[in-house]
Amino acid sequence: MIFGGWRCASAPPIPEYTIARTALQAAQDVEAARYASGFWHKSEEYYRKGEQAYADNDFGVAREFFEQAREYAEKAENSARLRKFQSGEGFP
Repeated sequence: MIFGGWRCASAPPIPEYTIARTALQAAQDVEAARYASGFWHKSEEYYRKGEQAYADNDFGVAREFFEQAREYAEKAENSARLRKFQSGEGFP
């Protein structure tokens, strides 16, 4: 959960930012926007929110958004791989 009410000084969430970006790229590589659009759009939305929070130096909130972006990107990638496999278009 995201708690916007209290903001602590915390370190920039560089690992979470990097992992979320990598997860989005992996999902994009398997055409998640086509095969798992719901998960894909959620991951993009959370990633953009994370970038905005990061730019605003709201690192605690950014960390939460990047973690959610990663989770949805992983779901998008897995779902896209499964759907491609089921349709005969590729291997998981």
